[in-house]
Amino acid sequence: MREIKLADDIFWVGVNDRTTDLFEGLWPIESTGISYNSYAIKDKKNVLIDLAKAFKTDDFLNQIAGIFPPAEIDYIVLNHMEPDHTGVIRTLRMLAPKAEILCSPKAVPMLADYYGITGGIRQVNDGDTLDIGTRKLSFHHIPFVHWPETMVTYDPKTKVLFSCDAFGGYGALQGTLFDDECINIDYYEKESLRYYANIVAKFATPVQKAIKKLEGLEVGCIAPSHGLVWRKSPSRIIELYAKWAEYGTSGGEKGVTLLYGSMYGNTEAMMNAVAEGIAAGGITPEIFDVARTHTSYMLPALLANRGVVVGAPTYEASLFPYMTTILEKAALKNIRNKKAVYFGSYGWSKGALKKTLEMTQPLGWEFLENLEFAGAADDDTIARGYDLGRRIAEAVR
Repeated sequence: MREIKLADDIFWVGVNDRTTDLFEGLWPIESTGISYNSYAIKDKKNVLIDLAKAFKTDDFLNQIAGIFPPAEIDYIVLNHMEPDHTGVIRTLRMLAPKAEILCSPKAVPMLADYYGITGGIRQVNDGDTLDIGTRKLSFHHIPFVHWPETMVTYDPKTKVLFSCDAFGGYGALQGTLFDDECINIDYYEKESLRYYANIVAKFATPVQKAIKKLEGLEVGCIAPSHGLVWRKSPSRIIELYAKWAEYGTSGGEKGVTLLYGSMYGNTEAMMNAVAEGIAAGGITPEIFDVARTHTSYMLPALLANRGVVVGAPTYEASLFPYMTTILEKAALKNIRNKKAVYFGSYGWSKGALKKTLEMTQPLGWEFLENLEFAGAADDDTIARGYDLGRRIAEAVR
């Protein structure tokens, strides 16, 4: 294989995954793929930092063999126990029997639970170091970014931070590993936001604490477990994560996410009027049909935009089921402090608005006004919808 060097004696030995359709069995990546970034340090001691998903074992072992034989690995650092980081550990353990596994104390029982591994493990506490010859690696716990056992590894010699899931993103690597070689950096930033909204958003406070904690390290390169390695502008991805974490309190940017569902076209007709009003108010809304769009793609917009429009009909005296699903996901990911409005059609009974307010009240969503109408909206009601759109745009601006 061609050696891909991050810095002095540090190599990328990861693999790309373009066949998994759902990350964590939940989030679609069939059109983007994902990378499992692993890193090898060749010093007086040979170190492997983070691994890969089990079905990529052969590819992964071939990558390692290009740097050093697996039997010569001295240490395996597991920053995080999720199986996309550790899936090859059983096979690797057989090929590298002398290698000692280093992980946080909370990862030790997980090694037993997931893989039946109970020996050859060294617990590393927050701030511990490991002398491997010409450098001392240090370990820093960042619990709940995004599991409780998560830590990062830092090499002070090269100033590389192996950041695990922190600062990661979706997207298999498209021929380049580094941010300074990437032609389409906007794509990776967008997929990093989707990854953050899908995977990490619930843990905004731990993310902020981790960023604050790591400020004491002089970081010249961020090497996450997924996505680009940021060696030219490591501050860029840190700034993005800090901004996204702050959305939980600020409510987000001056934008509007318009979620809608429609059974017979009546709520959709109103959606078009509301969207026109939002645009007239100076904002281009991000519009999603909740019945036909996976929640993975709606969550980033919900997180990032301060304004939310919920447009959904009443269904069996409650909320249109697909709208219920996305609001449940928003609650799960702790998407808070939005300015919102509701509109929707009803037939023999109301109920959608009541359910919407019940679901979003714990999240601190402020509903400025709402518009329910029976059956199909007449011209006057359509005009009210247009005005509703203008007012939510003005409110978030």
